[in-house]
Amino acid sequence: MPAPSNLRGITYALASMGVFATHDVIIKLLGAHYPSLQVLFFSSLLSFPLVSLILLQARTPGTLRPNRPGWVAARTGLAMTAGICGFFAFSMLPLAQVYAILFASPLLITLLSIPILGERVGIHRWAAVALGLCGVLIVLRPGSGESLSIGHLAALLAALCSASAAVITRKLGGNERPLVLLMWPMLGNLVLTGASLSLAYAPMQLSHLAMAGMIAVLGLCGGFLSILAYRAGEAAIVAPMQYSQIIWATIYGWFIFGEGLDRPTIIGAGVIITSGLYIVWRESSRGSDTIRPVIVSRLRVDTVTTPKATLLNRILTGRSNSRH
Repeated sequence: MPAPSNLRGITYALASMGVFATHDVIIKLLGAHYPSLQVLFFSSLLSFPLVSLILLQARTPGTLRPNRPGWVAARTGLAMTAGICGFFAFSMLPLAQVYAILFASPLLITLLSIPILGERVGIHRWAAVALGLCGVLIVLRPGSGESLSIGHLAALLAALCSASAAVITRKLGGNERPLVLLMWPMLGNLVLTGASLSLAYAPMQLSHLAMAGMIAVLGLCGGFLSILAYRAGEAAIVAPMQYSQIIWATIYGWFIFGEGLDRPTIIGAGVIITSGLYIVWRESSRGSDTIRPVIVSRLRVDTVTTPKATLLNRILTGRSNSRH
């Protein structure tokens, strides 16, 4: 029986994933009417007043000048690409398929931690990664007669870029202020998507503009619930709760979009989740934060452009080390 604190952590984490799933549903709803870059622009723009209120609570003053500009620039580009590709994938594919592909992100973190963090990966985790990637192939079903769409490629790229950004964040550690890691992707995202409006723009109804604002609100609410989850419970217990998004995707997909779960998606998602849980279990048994990149990254495997929970927590507490 989990300890009461872990039960609270699980409850907060499940609530966080439900809020994030609702956030993704709104992206899909708006994506049916407007270009995904336009949806991304307005959700980013409307998030700035909320983020500004949070930054006023920051305990450590400073500038936006990075100490390691090369790595910060790389992370910024990756985070922006993940956001763009994620919004596009949600607008094009069934929710469950997008989540199943994005669930590969912890597997990719394990692989990327080798060249970037100098992590040693044993045979057990290599086997888990290989199994998980087989699960991705099951979801994509190449050679089955159903051609891969640009939406599938966008989801794969979102998973890769999101994992890369998470590992770079770990590499930067306490060398960069969380404000720098938070604001550069948001500013870059706003400039890039704003420029795209000159290429494709559809006038937005007021109700749809309000929905774009809800994306920003839900992103922050989900982030704060995630902070509460990791403060209340052990990371190794809280982290697997991200996979509950597949349940929300099934419910929302069925009732709102008329989507059903096909057999390849069910089997592939099951394989990916099993391998991800095994990696979390292996890392939790190893002790040191420096060799647990998947758990410590606390990655919500999606492409939310609102602030990450880890960065919000570090800003509000005044901590500079990424393991907190």
